[in-house]
Amino acid sequence: QFEPHNIKSSILTMKLRLSLIVASLGAVSAFAFNGKSNAVKTFRGTTTAPAVSLMKADGRRGLSLNSDFTSSTTALAASATASSDAISTRGGGALGGIDVPLMLYFLFWYVGNYYYNITNKLALKAAGGSAGFPMTISALQLAVGSIYGIFLWLAPDARAKPKVTLDDIVKMLPVAFCFMGAHSASVFALSAGAVSFGQIVKAAEPAFAAVLSQFVYNKPVSKAKWMCLPIIIGGVILASVKELDFAMSALVSACIANLFAAFKGNENKKLMDTDGFKDRVGSVGNQFALTTIMGFLMSIPLVLATEGKKLGQFVDIFKTNPVISSNLIASGLWFYGYNELATLTLKKTGAVTQSVANTAKRVIVIVGVAIVLGESLDPMKLLGCGIGIGGVLLYSVIDTLVAKKVEA
Repeated sequence: QFEPHNIKSSILTMKLRLSLIVASLGAVSAFAFNGKSNAVKTFRGTTTAPAVSLMKADGRRGLSLNSDFTSSTTALAASATASSDAISTRGGGALGGIDVPLMLYFLFWYVGNYYYNITNKLALKAAGGSAGFPMTISALQLAVGSIYGIFLWLAPDARAKPKVTLDDIVKMLPVAFCFMGAHSASVFALSAGAVSFGQIVKAAEPAFAAVLSQFVYNKPVSKAKWMCLPIIIGGVILASVKELDFAMSALVSACIANLFAAFKGNENKKLMDTDGFKDRVGSVGNQFALTTIMGFLMSIPLVLATEGKKLGQFVDIFKTNPVISSNLIASGLWFYGYNELATLTLKKTGAVTQSVANTAKRVIVIVGVAIVLGESLDPMKLLGCGIGIGGVLLYSVIDTLVAKKVEA
């Protein structure tokens, strides 16, 4: 249980907590609004002292985002997002051959994913790891995102409310359930083992997607893609051999997360084919907000079943340990923000760009988070990571490459 040793420590704790929350809000506010205003506002900010550290599980100063840096980058991102429509209207959508809003989308998507993994791990570790409250933390992360999504509907000129019907909500249930399952299993995997290891296993999601598409949804997968799967699986196995923080529970739960994610992808495609659904839901942001709210409600029974008897203990440590409360709130905002932004980013890019972007994101998260959290980066683990992620990239583009070769 965390107890400040002196007044200076208490002040530092409060500043770190506030900086984390402001930083997280800044990351998501860059794209939370519709960006359809007629006038484009210009924001000015200066980047001063170095950006960034977070409070570590022992309460010592680690990495946290400087408030000046936060306000500056938030203003820049908000300005770019709001101006994207104006740029397109004037003709082009790119400045000097570079799509500035898209670049900022990528930047904040990567930053959000990176800081989600760090703050999530710090909250989990401070709460006792896999033996603590992983399901409670995963559910509360969805609760934070739900509150933020509702806030955007209520705030003036923020985001138009969806006009979905009861039938639409019913059809969204499978997507929301799979979303909740994937998130809960992923959080448990990251509580049981190293973040880098969990990310390597999660990179094998195409293997699960291929099996489901072929045998459950009757959507044949090409032979070329099937031939890529041994590369992906082999890379994961190789990375596991020298994993110092290996835990069978982390491997199994990460695989379960992959399974839920693969189901979610297929169910979401079916949902989007529903006549008039896109018009009624209004935007990608609205769909994700609804999915998050429904996912949170579905996670409540899971929390009560697995950790219900010790919820009182969690309430106590949440109130007294700012490492848990700050990182939990921050991770919830980062999670909501980077997921919505990733969807917006991928909608603006082609299949090959998406594949490269996802591959680069995994590499950045695996290596960056491992360095910050002091996780093992054994050469064999890095080799397996490279092979596995390379296999994922090849899986994503192989059909395009084969088609071009046949046409030639």
